[in-house]
Amino acid sequence: MNIRKAVMSDAKGIAKVHVDSWRTTYANIIAEDFLKQLSYESREQLWISAIPNGGVYVAENDEGTIVGFSSGGNERSGEYPGFSGELYAIYILKEYQGRGLGKALVKPIIKELQDQQINSMLVCVLEDNNSRLFYEALGGKRIDSIKIEMGGEEFNELIYGWEQIGSLHS
Repeated sequence: MNIRKAVMSDAKGIAKVHVDSWRTTYANIIAEDFLKQLSYESREQLWISAIPNGGVYVAENDEGTIVGFSSGGNERSGEYPGFSGELYAIYILKEYQGRGLGKALVKPIIKELQDQQINSMLVCVLEDNNSRLFYEALGGKRIDSIKIEMGGEEFNELIYGWEQIGSLHS
């Protein structure tokens, strides 16, 4: 597996992982109709806009196909003093999960945050998403629970935080 900074030509591959991962990860959590209407094209446009801002990394398999990605940067909500960085997204195709790719995709985000003198981070994850166990295993502490709306439904979203991200990068 190869982990590298995303470039513009990766937008289509990232979009495919994004949509396919949502459809498997959230299959029994979010309404099927909502998941069906996710489009590769709209996600590709999202990533075309995001990649130039930095903080986007991809995992490629041995054939050079993107099988996972991560993105992060400054904390966006302003609701959590003491947490300056945020892991915005990390998605890995189902068949590539459980191979250490998650931790490998978090590391460059941590390094990029530290290069900006940011030493704390949070991540938001749906309570019903088993990926929260990954964040707990990485030492994330639950700092909040909020209600969010998606596809006309309400969900609990957990906020995990790391006051010191240095130990995650090692």
